[in-house]
Amino acid sequence: MRHQSVTSNIDWISVVIYITLVIMGWLNIYSSSLSSIAGETSIFDFTQIYGKQFLFILFSIPIIFVILSVEAKFYDKYAIVIFAFSLLSLAGLFVVGKTIAGQRCWYGIGSFTLQPSEFAKVATALALSKYLSDVQVNLKDFNRQIQALMVIFLPVLLILPQPDPGSALIYSVFFIVLYREGLPGWYLLTGFIAIVLFVLTLATNSPFIVIGITTVVLVINYFRSRIVDRNIIASVLLLLIVTGFSFSVNYVFNHVFKQHHRDRFNILLGKEVDMKGIGYNTNQSEIAIGSGGWFGKGYLEGTQTKGGFVPEQHTDYIFTTVGEEWGFVGSVFVIGLFVALILRIIYLAERQKTKFSRVYGYCVASILFIHFFVNIAMVIGVFPTIGVPLPFFSYGGSGLWGFTILLFVFLKMDANKVNEW
Repeated sequence: MRHQSVTSNIDWISVVIYITLVIMGWLNIYSSSLSSIAGETSIFDFTQIYGKQFLFILFSIPIIFVILSVEAKFYDKYAIVIFAFSLLSLAGLFVVGKTIAGQRCWYGIGSFTLQPSEFAKVATALALSKYLSDVQVNLKDFNRQIQALMVIFLPVLLILPQPDPGSALIYSVFFIVLYREGLPGWYLLTGFIAIVLFVLTLATNSPFIVIGITTVVLVINYFRSRIVDRNIIASVLLLLIVTGFSFSVNYVFNHVFKQHHRDRFNILLGKEVDMKGIGYNTNQSEIAIGSGGWFGKGYLEGTQTKGGFVPEQHTDYIFTTVGEEWGFVGSVFVIGLFVALILRIIYLAERQKTKFSRVYGYCVASILFIHFFVNIAMVIGVFPTIGVPLPFFSYGGSGLWGFTILLFVFLKMDANKVNEW
């Protein structure tokens, strides 16, 4: 058999987009970090976070080559083992984890930290792909649905108590993958309606308004339906469910959510104005992005960025640097790169020869999408601040390596599709 290099048949379009995003992210981390140091220093200063990010980027190279060197069938064969190891790493945090800002999410390794939840996404994607690729799995069967949901929610149960709601939220996107593989659409519809009812109840501060709107919609739908389609029992049952859900929203909001979560929702809904407290980050983020105009103030010329007005700008709020220094045009370019990468992965997923690699491809696209969507929605003030990093942009070795592994495992599967497993 003819020897092939590790990069044989790899999709170079995806690789080029990946490299572009990583380099742009590093440049923006450098820019956002200058506010915290005295004057401009070398971009290769390893005592600063941009220097450390450069080291993280360099270490990504051997990680990529290891991933591409391993046979693609390895990820299928050992998916469950990788998933089990990932669960153990999450559970171990409760014993030897390092607490930062009230969250026990990291392992301390010298001066560096490692966040296992970033790698758990890859492991969950592999495990879910392994389960769904079983020829006996039919997601219209209730038992199979429960088993698939168990794969998704096992890591969530370990991540939520850390507490890390941002990382836990990411796992909800796997429902899109399940829907692609045959999960009935009413699951997604029910989830969407629940979110709308939740927000409406909080926004109006009265469950009766939500119940009234629901009643009107049901009555209109009832009389517009054909006689044979009318089912008053189902309509009444639905109304009772909506009523119970709406009345439970305030209890959950006031007794389950923590105070800082309640504050963020109240500010988002316009019920509170706290520009110096919990709403400071979002307000400064919006100012920075808005000040960039069409073409931005120029690289390293952002006044909001240099002034250090946006906290955590090198991590969750890194997109504000893009908006201020590169403007609307630069922001659209970055968003376009993410959209292009996600669409490219979906295209590659659809042409896979095995169900395992197709499902995994959709997992990759879905994870990248929810990170990209929530992060940008967060920094422009249309989503509560929950700590979701921007892939390949936000500072951090765990995040960069996690997304790199996630992507290149799929690219290895795609490159291997020309061969028989």
